[in-house]
Amino acid sequence: MERGSATRGKVAALVSGANSIEIKVTIPESQVDSSLARFGLTIANDEERYVYFYDTPDLDLHRAGIITRARRVVGDQHDSTVKFRPVIPDHVASKWRTFSDFKIEADASEKGVTKSASFSMPVRKGVIKRIAAGEIAIEELFTKDQQAFLLSMANRNIDFSTMMVFGPLRAHRWKFEDPGCPWPITAEVWVREDGARMMEASIKAPVVQAAAAMGGFTAFLAEFGAERDVEEQAKTRWALMYYAEKLRKAGTGEPGQRALAAAPAPGSKSAKRAKRSSKVKAGKRVKGLAKGKGRTKK
Repeated sequence: MERGSATRGKVAALVSGANSIEIKVTIPESQVDSSLARFGLTIANDEERYVYFYDTPDLDLHRAGIITRARRVVGDQHDSTVKFRPVIPDHVASKWRTFSDFKIEADASEKGVTKSASFSMPVRKGVIKRIAAGEIAIEELFTKDQQAFLLSMANRNIDFSTMMVFGPLRAHRWKFEDPGCPWPITAEVWVREDGARMMEASIKAPVVQAAAAMGGFTAFLAEFGAERDVEEQAKTRWALMYYAEKLRKAGTGEPGQRALAAAPAPGSKSAKRAKRSSKVKAGKRVKGLAKGKGRTKK
């Protein structure tokens, strides 16, 4: 194991310019249920969300390192986010740091450390559903400041009329503490319409704790037997690639189309049928979410 001058300042350089670091670990499908049970995580103590992404049929934004998404949070504030990854912090204009919901963060996973810049803003209830139904334009989701951020970082105009709605995915999210980990833990399970699941566990820490957090969190998960997913991939890519492939097979997704790409409009008869079917399928697969008492802090 390297020590001394070979490792001095190595992590500090990786997170330089970031406000904080988030360490993410993907849990293999085979261990989702046991991991949920280990921490007492159930649908009785989760925060339920519905996540939507917006991109072209060919995922041009995603390929350029741009993520545009919205989240409907049951019983809480909805939001929209424009995110760039990777970024060089020094190349991001300082004026964006004056916004309270703007952040530059170092994302650490098995594949290394990547810095991202994201800008989130609240969204009025009903807007996300109306966009999914094709009643209003996608660009209405993002404020003028978010659109200006998108333009300045992408260094080109983004034509919202070429974008489509991907989703929604159902997400279950928990924040909790464990005596074995000095940082609060966030766990999230995303469920696609085909019943497939992805679980991610993460912690956030100040950049000065980056080295300790990166080593400590993975060791903590290994201690109780959670394996790291050898095919680890980001949740966003996992979701977008599924919906893009579905579009390709269906032969739909012409530029300019704003109909819901991967699911019927929420509230429609077809959506209600799909939801009932999804619940039956997901109920068989999201076993650990259906029973038990949790000790989660919301």
